[in-house]
Amino acid sequence: MLTSRYNLEKFNIADIVVVFIVFAMFATFCFTAKNLYADTKQQTFNSKEIVTAKLPDGIEWLTNESDPIFASNNALKGGTFRTAILSFPMTFRTVGPDSNGSFRSAILDNQLSLINIHPDTENIIPEIATHWAFDKDKKRMYFKLNKDAKWSDGVPVTAWDFAYTLDFMRSEHIIAPWYNDYYTKEIESVTVYDDHTLAVSSTKAQPDLYMVVAIAPTPRHFFGKLNKDFVKEYNWKIVPNTGPYQIEDFKKGKYINFKRKEGWWGENLRYFKNRFNVDRVNFTVIRDFNMLWEYFKKGDIDTFALTMPNYWHERANIDVFNKGYIEKISFFNDTQQSASGLWLNEDKPIFSDRGVRVAFAHAMNIQKVIDSVLRGDYFRLDQAYVGYGAYTNSNIKARQFSIQKVESLMAEAGWRRGSDGIWEKEVDNGKNKMRFSVEVTYSFDEHTPRLVVLKEEALKAGVEMRLQLLDGTAAFKKILEKKHDVAWMGWSTSLRPSYWQSWHSENAHKVQTNNITNSDNPQIDALIDQYRASLDEKERIDLSLKIQEFIHEQASFVPTFMIPYVRHGYWRWIKLPEDHGTRKSEDLFDPFGSTAGGLFWFDKSTYDETKEAIKSGKTFKPVTIIDKKYLKER
Repeated sequence: MLTSRYNLEKFNIADIVVVFIVFAMFATFCFTAKNLYADTKQQTFNSKEIVTAKLPDGIEWLTNESDPIFASNNALKGGTFRTAILSFPMTFRTVGPDSNGSFRSAILDNQLSLINIHPDTENIIPEIATHWAFDKDKKRMYFKLNKDAKWSDGVPVTAWDFAYTLDFMRSEHIIAPWYNDYYTKEIESVTVYDDHTLAVSSTKAQPDLYMVVAIAPTPRHFFGKLNKDFVKEYNWKIVPNTGPYQIEDFKKGKYINFKRKEGWWGENLRYFKNRFNVDRVNFTVIRDFNMLWEYFKKGDIDTFALTMPNYWHERANIDVFNKGYIEKISFFNDTQQSASGLWLNEDKPIFSDRGVRVAFAHAMNIQKVIDSVLRGDYFRLDQAYVGYGAYTNSNIKARQFSIQKVESLMAEAGWRRGSDGIWEKEVDNGKNKMRFSVEVTYSFDEHTPRLVVLKEEALKAGVEMRLQLLDGTAAFKKILEKKHDVAWMGWSTSLRPSYWQSWHSENAHKVQTNNITNSDNPQIDALIDQYRASLDEKERIDLSLKIQEFIHEQASFVPTFMIPYVRHGYWRWIKLPEDHGTRKSEDLFDPFGSTAGGLFWFDKSTYDETKEAIKSGKTFKPVTIIDKKYLKER
């Protein structure tokens, strides 16, 4: 799957708690097929047969070596990029329990798929496949693999590695229901024609077939036969990958270091050349965000997200910026927006009533937070699926703060104001009282001022919000175990809206699923099932708009903000290309992402010049870049 990657501020606690790779046609890893499958015509992966067959006649092979290059010819190789994470991941696995943490993206971004999309044109471009072709039935695509492609351990990547992906993703031992379901209901088969030619078939015709079948390989030579001990056995193993970097070393709770592969097989390919330039990427665990800022100011961390207005406008007004040692950039992009907001757990008694959920939404004064805390820099998000073109229902508008509407809805639901002004209701035949008091779980202390304003405004409407700040790991665990009342968080995005994992009842009332609202609505289920089964793009668009209407009416998600730009501070020895980024760039200093990452580089001469200037007192002209080239097209 072709997905987007967002920076920390883009979707609230996402880089701290969770980056859910929605619809991620993600990766995993390989085996030596030539030795295992020599002189055979048919092989069995558990219960699924993979048949080698003759390619059909008349295949029209396609490739793309003509779309614009988005890397810089001025890029230099070498150096170390120093960055940070706020919590150590609970596992290096990318599937199974506790695997959906934010660091997962760093691992997955170093695993390539068959093809990808160009970040500016959205045309298909090569990754592991050099050529592709579409079957007339719109259910199957054919691929020719790059014969130079290798895993980290030097084993060649073959078509059998993609066949093994189905066996892996369908296995009960990985304890990953979403992937079990997706690779069973969406992917029908992988056909191997030879070591470097294969076809991937969807279970049905698809208007965007390449988004479904562009799977990644998985290394059987590393995993072998899966068993019930998979989750524990592979929790901290470093799995071979196909991308430019591999984990070199780590210390739990302290750091994780990546090293660029020498002679990486893809380094001279058209869309990879002059990218992934630094030799090493070092992630240091810095659990306190304010401490991270101090590390950055001292030059121990190379970049810092300045998306939060107080950092951009106020905290960056210090010597290291004003003397030109650190530069600033605000870069507007044009991409899907994260579903950032307040997620209400319908399994909690207080939120089982839709009227109460709607009242809660009207008690949230989001606009006041934007105006007072965020200096008007952010934009109000209207619903969970904004920025998807024709697939977005632009008629849906977020519910506005209204004490009058809260009072009307709560009175209608049989509640009354208590002596302290908080709504209350008799329950258990009058034996007990329920107060409209909910706990809001979040993990980023810098968001506390926003939540404090919401809390103060909600009190005026008779709603008590108890703020629970946890570290990233604890918040992530609590939310996935569905123990929260309200989760303050956001999701990652995909090229098209995906609904099943977050809204279908199959994922409700279960731990370790993405349906954290426990939405269980038969009407939404039916529409989602139709959307997944649809063969027609127009029908899918119509269904998407209807699903969004139902989700809005469900009222278990309160949208907050969207940020159609990224802002960074970066030490002047870190360089960007002339265009700074691409249309889809959500982090200009993403070191790995195969779609638009790895564009920056480290300049040793500028590093030495800057360090000497600091010692001698020399200054440079302050640099603030405002890049609006994609803003005009929004």
